[in-house]
Amino acid sequence: MAFKGNKVWMALDEEQRPLEKDGKVLIKYQVNQDYEYWVHKSSVAPVEQIGRSAGQKKTGDKKSRDKRSDGAEASGDITANLPDNAVLAFTDGASSGNPGPSGIGVLLRYKDKEKCISRFIGQATNNIAELTAIQAALLEIKNKKLPVRIFTDSAYAHGVLTLGWKPKKNNELIQSIQKTMAGFRDLKLIKVKGHAGIPENETADRLAVAAIEEHSG
Repeated sequence: MAFKGNKVWMALDEEQRPLEKDGKVLIKYQVNQDYEYWVHKSSVAPVEQIGRSAGQKKTGDKKSRDKRSDGAEASGDITANLPDNAVLAFTDGASSGNPGPSGIGVLLRYKDKEKCISRFIGQATNNIAELTAIQAALLEIKNKKLPVRIFTDSAYAHGVLTLGWKPKKNNELIQSIQKTMAGFRDLKLIKVKGHAGIPENETADRLAVAAIEEHSG
C-alpha cells in the first residue's frame, strides 16, 4: 500500500482483510522493522497511487518547501522533498517531572535501514532530554559527508541550536551539540509539530517514555 507517498506494508487478518482498530489500520515501512504504526485507513491507498501523489506534490507551494528546508516547522509528510541519500533522525526527550527521571528516543533512518535508541539519562529536565536526544542522534551518524536532517518537536531545542536564542541554562550541552553539528557538511534541524500523528515522531516519543518506564519498573 501507499501512505503519504511512501510504500508501506499493511497488516491483514486471517480473512486477508486489513487489520483495523478504531478506524485505523496497522502499517510498517519495512517488513522487518520493530516498530509499527496505527494510521487512519483513509490515509492508506493502493500503491499505484504513489505516482499520482508525487505528481501533486511537485505542483505544491514552493515557498512552503523552501521554508521547511530552512528549518521551519514541518507537518504532514515531513520526509517529502528531502535528498534521496539523506540520513533522517527523529528525536524526542521525556521527563517524568521537570526535573525528574528522563529518557531519550531516537529513530534513525537511512534508505531502507533503521536504528532505534531508547536510553535512560537519569534526573534531568525536559529541555535537557530533548537536547540529549539530538546529541545522541548526531553521535550515531558516522558519515558526516551525507546530508542529515534532524527532526525535533522541541521549540526550545530548535531555538537555541539554530535560531540564535540566548539560553539561560544548559550552555555547556548546547555548545557541545553545536560543535558537533558544525562537523557535518549538510545538516538541518527541522521543527515538527508534537503529537500531531507523525509516525516517526510518535515512535521517538514512545522510545523516550519506554526508557523511563523500563528504569522505573
